[in-house]
Amino acid sequence: MKRSGTATLPLHYGKVPPWLYERMATLGLSIVEVMLADYGKNEVLRRLADPFWFQSFGAVMGMDWHSSGITTSVMGALKRSINPNSKELGVYICGGKGKLSKETPNELLVIADKTGLDGNKLVRASKLSAKVDNTAIQDGYQLYLHNFILSDEGNWAVVQQGMNDSDGTARRYHWHSENMESFVDEPHKGIQGINRGDILNLTANEARENRKGILEISHTNSEKIMQDFANLILPNHHEVRASDVDLKKLGTLLYMTRENHPENFEELLLLKGVGPRTLQSLALVSEVIHGAPSRFRDPARFSFAHGGKDGHPFPVPINVYDETISILQKGIERSKLGNSDKLQSINKLHTIIAEAEKNFTPDFDINDVIEEERQNSWRFGGKTVFGDAEKTSKPIQLSLF
Repeated sequence: MKRSGTATLPLHYGKVPPWLYERMATLGLSIVEVMLADYGKNEVLRRLADPFWFQSFGAVMGMDWHSSGITTSVMGALKRSINPNSKELGVYICGGKGKLSKETPNELLVIADKTGLDGNKLVRASKLSAKVDNTAIQDGYQLYLHNFILSDEGNWAVVQQGMNDSDGTARRYHWHSENMESFVDEPHKGIQGINRGDILNLTANEARENRKGILEISHTNSEKIMQDFANLILPNHHEVRASDVDLKKLGTLLYMTRENHPENFEELLLLKGVGPRTLQSLALVSEVIHGAPSRFRDPARFSFAHGGKDGHPFPVPINVYDETISILQKGIERSKLGNSDKLQSINKLHTIIAEAEKNFTPDFDINDVIEEERQNSWRFGGKTVFGDAEKTSKPIQLSLF
């Protein structure tokens, strides 16, 4: 099992407003389309099976950067936008929250009938992954969400989440079919949730003898300590603090996009006319698409693309969000016609900023950045679940560097 991390996910209730949900679906589809074109179907599944990348993906979409709600909203938005295009994309999403999770077997059988895949095998994979995390691992979390993502090649990933009402936290479990030899012998790609010490984990390698003779996981007669993962602690506080982000990475991003107009980069001439604020969002979206796994250890940083629906770190800049989507979509359409220059420019944007990090020393106050974003939010159509951003007397531009 590749252990990719744990995290505390504070439980958040309430619905995502339609104005954000629609944009999440559109941006999510665009990001997936670019990843499919550049890296293929299995890489999309691999990313979704990475808990750190998944949290960063949700943050760049404008969701609350640290909450359990990212899981439900991201998977719901992806299912809504990807499934109507599944035949073309070769990727399908089944299941969901509550009653929708119980529809997964039927959905898988329908997809299997269309693609020629082994439907019974896929249904068994879905049921066993849920059974393992709900029964074989008794850690105090009861599953309430189960999403099964598969390609038309038969590879799959699972994203499912459990709730612990007693302490107001959630735990997200990630699976990936790649290199998985057993459902009951350390099968997880990663598990997110706060470490609570001793738990019952029949999937531990050390519990091999206890599993003998069990065809389906139905007995829990062995107590083992679940090994700790590399910890990603997502705190209860709503605001984004300096301790939540990699200031070197964020500082380089802000400096390069604000102080260097894209015309100064020969490689970015195709982005001529794009303002600094949209460039900032594009750079973070580009990182989600093209970044290495090590770049997703601070998901809060990705909230500086499109803020958050609760206003943290700042209101969602609707105008910037729409321009980011438009640039991606135009690049995708041109790429389908054989011209991928615009998408390559977005890729280079991430490459240039990543290279600049080597010689950058952070010397700025993250609170100044957030204050500037909030003061200027009305200019970019800022919105939260509480309403529109209020207009200030005049925009401000702080000297950050």
